[in-house]
Amino acid sequence: MLFPIGDDNIKGGHYPLFSYGLIVVNVLIFVWQMNQGAYAEEFVYTFGAVPYEIVHGQDWFALFTSLFLHGGWAHIIGNMVFLWIFADNIEATIGNGRFLLFYLLAGLIAHAAHIFFNLDSQIPTIGASGAISGVMGAYMVLFPSSRVRVLFFIFPFYVPSILFLGFWIYFQFQSGLGELQAAPGESGGVAYWAHIGGFVFGVLAGFYYRNVRRGERG
Repeated sequence: MLFPIGDDNIKGGHYPLFSYGLIVVNVLIFVWQMNQGAYAEEFVYTFGAVPYEIVHGQDWFALFTSLFLHGGWAHIIGNMVFLWIFADNIEATIGNGRFLLFYLLAGLIAHAAHIFFNLDSQIPTIGASGAISGVMGAYMVLFPSSRVRVLFFIFPFYVPSILFLGFWIYFQFQSGLGELQAAPGESGGVAYWAHIGGFVFGVLAGFYYRNVRRGERG
């Protein structure tokens, strides 16, 4: 199992205010969520995005609030590590306001992809994974030659970002196809199509911002 622990940071550019700020906000909300006690499940159903309800025009606010909820410590730690590694370079390159808008749009597109394949689901979707997948897609386009530092058990080494992220999205796609072929109720609880939707949006946004950057330099 390869787990990222760092990357080649770019120098200069915009200070990653929202990249780090989102980590703080996510952690604070998670602590709040974990302190709901007997109301924890109701809290998730209230602020998580339930596909069936969204399709029927209910609780659209949950498309945003759900991006800040997580299912447990492993869920939030994994997401925040990925956000910490990949987001700062994107924000430094495209700017603070653009990054925040991009991040939220990636989350919405990720929701749309998940809902499309789960129209009747009444299970709430929570987590920043879809938005972070968008960050990863943009990273692969904007920094294909950057190196990602990963751990294999206890052994650290570097791999090209395009290889690491390419393998990651391949795994998501294969898992998403497997989920479509699974019998109802046999899903593993991971919103793979949200990851795929966010990533594809991030790739497209990455090409856009790459052209914008070239234009600004020219």
